Amino acid sequence: MATQKSPYPYWFILPAAIVFTVLFLVPTFASLWFSLTRWDLFSAEFIGLENYRQFLREPFLVQGLVNTLIYAFATSATKSVFGLLLAVLLTSGLWAQNFLRTIVFFPVLVSTIGIGITFSVLMHPTNGMINVALKAVGLPGPGWLTDPALALYSVVFVDFWKGVGLATLIYIAGLATISPDYYEAARIDGATRRQMFFRVTVPLVRPATVTVVTLSLIGGLRSFDLIWAMTRGGPGFSSDVLASVIYKQYQAGFYGLSTAGNVILFLLIGLIILPMTAWFNRREVDL
Repeated sequence: MATQKSPYPYWFILPAAIVFTVLFLVPTFASLWFSLTRWDLFSAEFIGLENYRQFLREPFLVQGLVNTLIYAFATSATKSVFGLLLAVLLTSGLWAQNFLRTIVFFPVLVSTIGIGITFSVLMHPTNGMINVALKAVGLPGPGWLTDPALALYSVVFVDFWKGVGLATLIYIAGLATISPDYYEAARIDGATRRQMFFRVTVPLVRPATVTVVTLSLIGGLRSFDLIWAMTRGGPGFSSDVLASVIYKQYQAGFYGLSTAGNVILFLLIGLIILPMTAWFNRREVDL
């Protein structure tokens, strides 16, 4: 069978190819080269894999890696679950649901740094509004950002609060593509609301779930700005993630070391996202 020839000439892709090469391929290969050197703004000395060896010997790298995985999977899971529940609620004919959709989506539009600074004030251990409110009802307010056991999860909560609106919007779009006939058929068969949710809504909204999980995981694995605005990786190194470890190396003037860290982070994202995407696609074909 002859392959159908495209009606568009190949040079139509030239502008996009140039932009992709200049903004992605060139910086990527430049980063790979500089990760193999000891460099500054004026010179570069090739040292092979020494930057990678030194980076992997960093005492807080393992903790940063674990924190990165906890942060990414926790934010992805919470956004997926609560995003779907909010989307179902906000498409159920609820009173003032358009206004509520705006309220849910509003945090997505606010600057991440602004949100980080705001919650740093709200979560202050003594003067923060959250602990002041808890104290008023007789409950001890914890050190949300000063307790090593709570700092990372406090930032996870803020990331969830900021990003769940986007997940909800994606799920609302997914729910809009489901034909009412499926629910009508399920209702005729005597299905309860709970059964319709798990047997109709969840399977048919799968493409939206794939999108939410993928975007949330990528965002969580490379997250830096919110963590830096709220804790700077502290107290100590309890909320450090790979991106903040890399930034601290850059601040200290170890440019080659921080570049090697960026390559490691890039590979980590690829090793998680690519197999997961392939698995999702295979499952979708099976369905």
